[in-house]
Amino acid sequence: MKRRHALGWTALLLKAPDTLAAPGAPGQASIIAVRVWPAQEYTRVTIESDQPLSTRHFLIEAPHRLVIDVDGLELSPGLRELIGKVKADDPYISGVRVGQNTPTVVRIVLDLRQPVAPQIFTLGPVAAYKHRLVFDLRPKVETDPLLALVQDGERKPAPAAAPSSTQRAEAAASAVNDALGDLIQKIERPPAPSPAPALPPPAPPAAASRPPAPAAPAPSTEPKIDRLIIIALDPGHGGEDPGAIGPSGLREKDVVLAVAHKLRERLTANPNIRVLMTRDADFFVPLHERVRKARRVQADLFVSIHADAFITPQARGASVFVLSDGAATSAAARWMADRENAADMVGGVNVGAATKDANVLRALLDMSTTAQIKDSLKLGGEVLGQIGKVGKLHKPRVEQAGFAVLKAPDIPSILVETAFISNPEEEKKLRDPEYQDELVDALATGIARYFAKNPPMARKRSTTL
Repeated sequence: MKRRHALGWTALLLKAPDTLAAPGAPGQASIIAVRVWPAQEYTRVTIESDQPLSTRHFLIEAPHRLVIDVDGLELSPGLRELIGKVKADDPYISGVRVGQNTPTVVRIVLDLRQPVAPQIFTLGPVAAYKHRLVFDLRPKVETDPLLALVQDGERKPAPAAAPSSTQRAEAAASAVNDALGDLIQKIERPPAPSPAPALPPPAPPAAASRPPAPAAPAPSTEPKIDRLIIIALDPGHGGEDPGAIGPSGLREKDVVLAVAHKLRERLTANPNIRVLMTRDADFFVPLHERVRKARRVQADLFVSIHADAFITPQARGASVFVLSDGAATSAAARWMADRENAADMVGGVNVGAATKDANVLRALLDMSTTAQIKDSLKLGGEVLGQIGKVGKLHKPRVEQAGFAVLKAPDIPSILVETAFISNPEEEKKLRDPEYQDELVDALATGIARYFAKNPPMARKRSTTL
């Protein structure tokens, strides 16, 4: 039996694997948990253990498979759970096989639906996690996000019947869309012609038989895509990073994603608006990648959505933050920025792959100018004023701190802390769909008021990245 089992892996063993990490600590590691995070952008597989694991991996074609050998490990029921974690609609994984290749090596074979560019790396203990072994399965060719936005806008989904409880929200949405529509019409409408000189006397009747002179050509207009308003919505955290967790277990990553989906629906009811979601499902996105996504589509605004938390349950109220070009405006703002900037460590950023991007982007991110911060303060003021109408504010003014996710040098950017999820009363409100609708009304109205005073077409946007 052992001989037949070994022969079954012979073909795979003949491949020369790539060494990924140094050998792990002596002794057998125990599996704590296995998790799979499927998404259209990429699928992440995480194996959490009590000791660091070292791996080797290689790809096989026809059919496409990813083979990972994990050293210092014995097959266990916890590891076998990985087979049942793969969902039928996973865009990248069609199946998983796990076997004991040698007494100290477990072989994992991922059957793939498409060619991938895998990133496999390890993470040390942080927050509630022990050692993690991570497989990120990304497509070989990255999709064009701007093209995807245009195509998404061209689709005309059939209107769904709305329940009566949403009539108030629909009325508010209509008002917001009317305001944005009026603004965009002003942008698209060519300027009124200057008064013409007095016309000469009418021509004799004989001239009437002549063909009329050709009409003057209409003023040239920019391509339609340049007249679209593009808004980047950034639901915080996701995937391995749950964000703050409320007293009853409500997770920040879930509630902010729900609010972002509702806000996207509200804004895109206007055909001239496109919304980029930095994540539209439960998966992790590094902070620098959120900024890069917004810049790739030349977004007019960047709105990061979060739910606050503090060490005591009494803290309450919503806040709006923008980037600071120096010290934070308060100790609380600095503490909040430090907490949000730690998301990469909890979510699990691939430091090796991110180093190149970080070096390329650092100069751009450090170019965040006074003008960008000034525009961000204007946007933040409008949004804070509207949020204050639907709930308590934590601070009556827009605060500033060094949030990494707000460092797009050419995009007005704000971070909204919708409420304190650590406060039992505010956690209950954040869970309530009707309160979420009121919050979306406030965000959309604040955005509309900002655009009404600061037309996006008047601003030159960078074409880098």
